[in-house]
Amino acid sequence: MQKKTRIAPSILAADFSQLGLEIQRLDQAGADYIHVDIMDGHFVPNISFGPSITKAVRPATAKPFDVHLMISPVDLYIEAFVDAGADIITIHPEAGPHFHRTIQLIKSLGVKAGLALNPGTPVDIVDHVIEDLDLLLVMSVNPGFGGQSFIPDSLNKIASLRKKIDATGRDIDLQVDGGINFETAPKAISAGADVLVAGTATFKGGPENYADNIKRMKGL
Repeated sequence: MQKKTRIAPSILAADFSQLGLEIQRLDQAGADYIHVDIMDGHFVPNISFGPSITKAVRPATAKPFDVHLMISPVDLYIEAFVDAGADIITIHPEAGPHFHRTIQLIKSLGVKAGLALNPGTPVDIVDHVIEDLDLLLVMSVNPGFGGQSFIPDSLNKIASLRKKIDATGRDIDLQVDGGINFETAPKAISAGADVLVAGTATFKGGPENYADNIKRMKGL
């Protein structure tokens, strides 16, 4: 059953010179999760930051830190991001040799586990791990850069995963990340997504607009 829409602003689009303050602003503006994109310049063609900065800004909010690890090999860094304050850790099946084992590692450390599907990753890859997941993430762009355009076929993938989640009867977030804005958000929600990652659209117009931007993407 689809849950109410939640917004997870990606801090990749924040003003990094005042990152802690930006996170506080997102909290006050009604963000549900804080989406933390970690990129290594190897698994994806960009570099963001690591566990030390994640830990440094963790006190800025009590909202869940939704950490998306676009790094490979990923297993070596799971514990560091748990220690840094992650509440949810999402990995890619291609980021290590045994992603079932990686999911078990995340769960063993007491945080929620997510699996991210790139545009070229088939939905059936989730079938033998879905019972262990707390979140499924549909990448509606190829990962590595913000500001890309939404890939239309992502809607079919969202709809397919919505059916798989509903068949389990479990409380699994269905998240979508990439090209989410005021036009694509309602399409993603209609297809079955209940958590929207939005960077550029959330921060559009400056801090005085964050709350309105979040409400608009929720359809309020």
